[in-house]
Amino acid sequence: MTTPRTDPALDACVEASRRLGSDPSLVLHGGGNTSVKSTRTDVVGTELDVLLVKGSGYDLATIVPEGFTPLRLDRILDLATLPELDDVTLVNELRQASLNAEAPAASIEAILHGLIPHRFVMHTHADAIVTLTNQVEGERLVAETLGDGVLVLEYRKPGFELAKQVADAVADLDVRSLRGIVLRNHGLFTFADTAEEAVETHLALVAQAEAALPTPAAVAPNDAPVDPVAYATLRRDWSRVAGTPFVLERRTGTDVDALIARDDLDDLASRGPLTPEHVIHTKRLPIVGTDLDAYAETYRAYVDAHAETVDDELVPIDPAPRVMYDRMFGFVTAGASPKAATIAADIAEHTARGILRAEAMTGFRTLSPEQAFAVEYWTLEQRKLAARKSTAPFAGEIALVTGAASGIGRACALALQEAGAVIIALDRDPRVADLDGPSWFGITCDVTDSDAVREAVANGARRFGGIDMVVPAAGVFAASHPIDGFPEGPWNLSLDVNVTGLLALLGAVHPFLAVAPNDGRVVLIGSKNVPAPGRGAAAYSASKAAATQLARVAALEWADDRIRVNTVNPDAVFDTALWSPELLEERAAKYGITVEEYKRRNLLRAEITSMDVGRLVASMCSSLYAATTGAQVAIDGGSDRII
Repeated sequence: MTTPRTDPALDACVEASRRLGSDPSLVLHGGGNTSVKSTRTDVVGTELDVLLVKGSGYDLATIVPEGFTPLRLDRILDLATLPELDDVTLVNELRQASLNAEAPAASIEAILHGLIPHRFVMHTHADAIVTLTNQVEGERLVAETLGDGVLVLEYRKPGFELAKQVADAVADLDVRSLRGIVLRNHGLFTFADTAEEAVETHLALVAQAEAALPTPAAVAPNDAPVDPVAYATLRRDWSRVAGTPFVLERRTGTDVDALIARDDLDDLASRGPLTPEHVIHTKRLPIVGTDLDAYAETYRAYVDAHAETVDDELVPIDPAPRVMYDRMFGFVTAGASPKAATIAADIAEHTARGILRAEAMTGFRTLSPEQAFAVEYWTLEQRKLAARKSTAPFAGEIALVTGAASGIGRACALALQEAGAVIIALDRDPRVADLDGPSWFGITCDVTDSDAVREAVANGARRFGGIDMVVPAAGVFAASHPIDGFPEGPWNLSLDVNVTGLLALLGAVHPFLAVAPNDGRVVLIGSKNVPAPGRGAAAYSASKAAATQLARVAALEWADDRIRVNTVNPDAVFDTALWSPELLEERAAKYGITVEEYKRRNLLRAEITSMDVGRLVASMCSSLYAATTGAQVAIDGGSDRII
């Protein structure tokens, strides 16, 4: 296939898609799909009619032209004539209909897009539309609110079943007389021969639905700080039920607060999702309260009751909830990554608002458990989830690293993050926050301030739900000076940072490490100076030796809590701020060698970098060292002074 340098129709579809996708009340986290009909010329010069439909894995808010899969329109229409077509075969047929082998998998709703004769088709799961339909009198409300020209259909699972339903419904209709199609419990389709008209019609219908819905009454937010150790214990129990570590996200000041405050919370929370596509992120129901074991038992019974409805061999999803409503903890979500927890939280917010608005009218009513199960255990969705599942060794785990703004501390944090961990990064340098994002929480904190350390640890635990790994990398190296007349200031600073600060940190993190789902781990950044001190380095050598002793005592005291404590002793790590080019030149000249030779002054002639240390630290936090505690591991290329 030859692709035109530009395709104005596709560009218009991209712009329209982004406009819809930028509004979370229309689509959330990859929901919705759009399409445009255009032409392409194949390699032998034949002009083909094509359907360019949103590809799997793309978000409407950020979609690009490459996110649309070009399908032979004639083949799509041929598929629509079949009496039935299972999902796996449909996916295979859509792949064969694609004109680009490198294009993403086409939306499962491609046939429906092809059946609609208009050039542009827009589909969203608009909150206002599904809230209007998800009611006891939803059919009447939609008809009265949206008026003539809108076809309202009962829910059908997306894919061939839905396409056939629409084809049958419009067989005796002039589709061009319609303004849109509403699918109950699912969303809205609009269409036109220009992208602008399709979008404007879409937004107009959503606005009509929005105007018919009441605004939920505001309640005071449940913004009291949660006890961080109790929260970490909740995470441990949640992870146990899930069978894998989870991170948590707690939100206040949303419509969920109003839902939790209601006396009929148990009833409302048991009715199901706003739209079935949400169940793959949230499960069908949230948990009310904190009895995770009871929830898991109920979920297993739900799976057993509907397992025979699945054509393929059923592999049960873990029985842990993804959304919690609780009077004490408030609104909490969980996932194997911050992104997963955030997606669940966003969906739960929109669901709560929909429930409250529907209850203020004729009452919230959604899909049956059977219909929700069919989507949750839909073969195609399960394949998507399996493809997205992280294989990172520290997925769902939380690491706290001090001295994380630069040098070895930053390298340790990055190595742990590369391995899937989320990072609580502490440093007195404000640059510690320059990587802030979903999996990095930078806190400016001086480790010599014990109150600030305790507060930072608590805030980090509240952010992600606990702490699994701790890497004390903050340290100072006082200027060299003989013991005779060693200045008091550098001596005290070395002890304050390297020893007393470590003591405060260990005391603050212990309660969290004791409830870590995969057991707690500490890896101290020690020094070669512990087994092999150098002249003039009394403050550094003594303080690092004391820190190492602290780590050894912690290993003794914390073994009963299954917390392992080890130490890494680096040497000759020259890519840190301690080593300027001038200092390296000076040291190399002292030995009569080049800088490169000086960097490799060890038995293995190896150059050691901060990331080498970071990756060793990450390895020592892994299961490879599950039976090791109280150990000291050198990373120095081999030192004849130590060996």
